[in-house]
Amino acid sequence: QAQLVESGGGAVQAGGSLRLSCAASGRTLSSYFMGWFRQSPGKGREFVATIRRSTGVTYYSDSVKGRFTISSADAKNTVYLQMNSLNPEDTAVYYCAAATSYSAFADYSRERQYANWGQGTQVTVSS
Repeated sequence: QAQLVESGGGAVQAGGSLRLSCAASGRTLSSYFMGWFRQSPGKGREFVATIRRSTGVTYYSDSVKGRFTISSADAKNTVYLQMNSLNPEDTAVYYCAAATSYSAFADYSRERQYANWGQGTQVTVSS
């Protein structure tokens, strides 16, 4: 059974840092991309970052580029999201997702490319 479990969320003051972890098991172990999305109250889920597991190539949304870093530790079947210089606009539930199919024409910043999702972890940034 495919499973993704996030951890590392919490409350932090503006300017602080957090590192989220996503542990993969089951079918997600063979995923092509692992991504992070977030959802704030009253808003839709938005793309944050993704990593192509075979090459390590990463992609970021403009809102987090330069502040967040996505990485993977394949030996641990874990993907991380290091978040620095946090601001209140980063407050959201953060979700880990796995894309278990691949297409060269697919846009992996889109939710629909990801078949498996974690339960989410809350990040709250106070000013």
